[in-house]
Order: sequence, then structure tokens, then C-alpha cells
Amino acid sequence: MKMASKEPGGKDASYLKYMSLVVLTFQNALLIVSMRYTRVLAGDMYFPTTAVFISETLKMVICLLIIWWQQPSFSVYLSLLHKSLLVDWVDMLKMSVPAIVYMVQNNLQYVAVSNLEAAVFQVTYQLKILTTAMFSVFMLKKELSALKWGSLVVLFLGVALVQLENTGHSSSSQDQNHLLGLTAVVISCLSSGFAGVYFEKMLKGSDTSVWMRNVQLGIFGSTTALISLVAKDGSAIAAKGFFFGYTPLVVFVVVQQAVGGLIVAVVVRYADNILKGFSTSLSIIISCIASIFLFGFVVTLTFFIGAVLVIVSIYMYGRPQQAAASKWSSPPPVLPVSVNPSSTNSNSTSSATPHPTMSPNRRSSQNFASHVPEANKT
Repeated sequence: MKMASKEPGGKDASYLKYMSLVVLTFQNALLIVSMRYTRVLAGDMYFPTTAVFISETLKMVICLLIIWWQQPSFSVYLSLLHKSLLVDWVDMLKMSVPAIVYMVQNNLQYVAVSNLEAAVFQVTYQLKILTTAMFSVFMLKKELSALKWGSLVVLFLGVALVQLENTGHSSSSQDQNHLLGLTAVVISCLSSGFAGVYFEKMLKGSDTSVWMRNVQLGIFGSTTALISLVAKDGSAIAAKGFFFGYTPLVVFVVVQQAVGGLIVAVVVRYADNILKGFSTSLSIIISCIASIFLFGFVVTLTFFIGAVLVIVSIYMYGRPQQAAASKWSSPPPVLPVSVNPSSTNSNSTSSATPHPTMSPNRRSSQNFASHVPEANKT
């Protein structure tokens, strides 16, 4: 069946947007804590390349099932797949760009979280909000007000205060390469910003559903992840096994990554990448609160100030942009009145006189409106 479209500003779309943001917030908080725990836990260590491959493949399978469920029959389902994956192969090929970038980003996250303390990783990773904003300006031609740019700075300062407070409280004792981890997280931030904005542009620039776009992403993502798996850990996996080091918690992390990617896709469809970044930043605060009970972190005044700054920054970004609202606040230009050259001065004067029941401003507004093209309809 065909899903009914919703207006971007409708109640259903707004409800779905904020519900998906809430779910994404808690999902990211849980993912950060559990991923870090699996990388510092004593015992056999799993191969991150296998986790990325399984996550990409699982996400693609889930989307295929969702598309199948939406169609009235299996033949229609196959016809849709044939059109989207084979007939429109040029359009599908465009998705290889974000798919490859996402695959690289996911692998770099494991490298970063394995070589950086949790606080350092989480603070530095918030650079993706700034990179997303920059790519949004250049690729989507978005205009951010000074208030929104300021909110990005306040957000980063608040998260930095919260995370830097916990820098010295890590329970991990394994050797870590700080430079390698820092390089990985910076490249991951750049990758996240570019791929997220590119994917948003593809979603909002065509009629292809978000689920089909994720299938296309999954095809290229799982293929490149498999190539990376063989190239990097092929011999070790052959000797120890594909699922070496896997525990129920590792499986939980992999499933979270797959489902989290779909939640991100929904958020991008109804919101944008910068708003998604704020949700992710708020989830870091939640993960720190969880760490109080899991790792014995202590809430200090610095932590409290940082949390307040993050909340304030979210409020600042969510405020309506007054510049956009006041774009048409100035009176419209008054168009010249056409006058018949053969008319007398008295006729000219009377033709230029406004209608007795219509104010001059209203008359000029109607003349101006008749020359403005009709707005695009969704």
C-alpha cells in the first residue's frame, strides 16, 4: 500500500519527528556506553570489521522487509525492487558515495573508542555537529542565523565541560594510542558531516522512500564492508572464526547500530542533520548520568554547568528564525499603473486613484501578488 504523505508542518509529522528524536537520544546514549564497555572488557576481543559488516547487512534486510510489508503483493514488491535497483541504476549509483563514507566512519568509530578515553572521544566527536552545519551551508545552501551559530558554540562548550570533568575517571587500563584515536575521531566527524548532508539531499530531492534509500545504502555499504573485512582481518578471521570474541553484549551493540541507522534516517526525513546532532549531544549527558551508576562517576558543579549549557543551546537552536519570518515584512513594491496615452489628464488622474473600497496598500499588494509565481506545492 502507498503511504500517505504528510505535510512537513503537520501534527503527525511533528509528532513523528520529536518521537524519533527522543528514541534516537536514548539509543545513542546506550550505544556509547555499551560500545566502550565491549572494547575495554577483558577477554577475547572481537573484530570490529565483522560488526560493521553485520550491522550494514542487518539494516538492509530490515528495510527490505519493511518495503515488502508496505506493498499489496509480492509481485509489486519485486517490480519496485527491479525499478529502484536496476532500472534507475544511475540514481542508485549516487548512493555509493555516502555508503562508502558511512562504512569508513563506522570502522573509525571503533578505532577511536578503542584508543581514546570515553570523555575525550565523546567531546571530540561533537565536532560532527559543526561539520554537519558547514556542509549544510555549502551543499544544501542553508542559511543559519547568528543565534543558531551561537547555539552550536554553546553546545560544544557545554558538552566539553561535562566530558572533560570525567577525563581522569576512566577504569580502562589497556594501552591506548591517543594520536591514532584522535585522528580517527576527527576523520570520522568529517565523514559523518558530509555523508549525513549528502543523504539528506538525496532524500529530500526525490520521491524514493527512505527505506529504499537505506536498501541502496546497504548494498554498497555491506559490499565495501566485506572488502574491508577481508583486506584487514581476513587471515585472522580465517584462523579464529568470524564470530570470535562475540558475546551477547557485542550482539546487542551490533543490533543497536543497525536500528540506530534507521532511526537516523527517519530523523533526517522529518528534521535535519543539525537537529539530529543536538539529540546526539543530549544523549551524551544521559550516558554520563548512566556512568555514575556503572563506573562511579561523581557529579560536580562543572558537570551541572555543562548540562545547563547544553539545554540552553537546544532551546536557542529550536527558537524560530525571525529573519525568515520577517522576509516579507516590508511593504511590497508599488508597480506603475498603466495609463492610456490617448487619455486626458483628468482621466489619467482618475485611473490612478485607488478604488474607494480598497486601501492603497491592499491594492499594491494585490498587484504585486499577481506577478509573483505560485509557491511550490508539496
